[in-house]
Amino acid sequence: MRRGTATQSAASAFAEVAAPAGSSAGAVPAAEPAPVRQQLRTEFAFELPRGYVDESGTVHRDGVMRLATARDELIPLRDVRVQENPAYLSVVLLGRVITRLGTVAHMHDGVVENMFASDLAFLQDFYRQVNAEGHTRAGVTCPHCEQPFEVELGGSRLGES
Repeated sequence: MRRGTATQSAASAFAEVAAPAGSSAGAVPAAEPAPVRQQLRTEFAFELPRGYVDESGTVHRDGVMRLATARDELIPLRDVRVQENPAYLSVVLLGRVITRLGTVAHMHDGVVENMFASDLAFLQDFYRQVNAEGHTRAGVTCPHCEQPFEVELGGSRLGES
């Protein structure tokens, strides 16, 4: 029995050392609050500078572009048009990631083909910005007055560094 008493005393001593002061030895520590989940923004609204003009003459300017996946960037590489002319890559790619453009019923690379060059350049830049950074603005500080403000990022076309 002495052995049992020694074991019980050692267990009690361990519980007192392991437990923080002011808490009971068998108490479960308070759970930390669950981390706040942030939603990943996957769609970005845009407005074309000129607008896509469909067959009936309707101008479509407001649209939505989603984030590109690896598949979106790989599949166009198998397209014969892209293989013959690498500049066509952005047309095929944009046709995949633009999910809505005005009231256009079905968005595809044929729609992008018929856009004005200024709208294509805008979309190429917008694609790069949302897929590289997740936004199109950057915070900066004025070197003269030291006031913070945001600037719109400009950039190169798809595929350029």
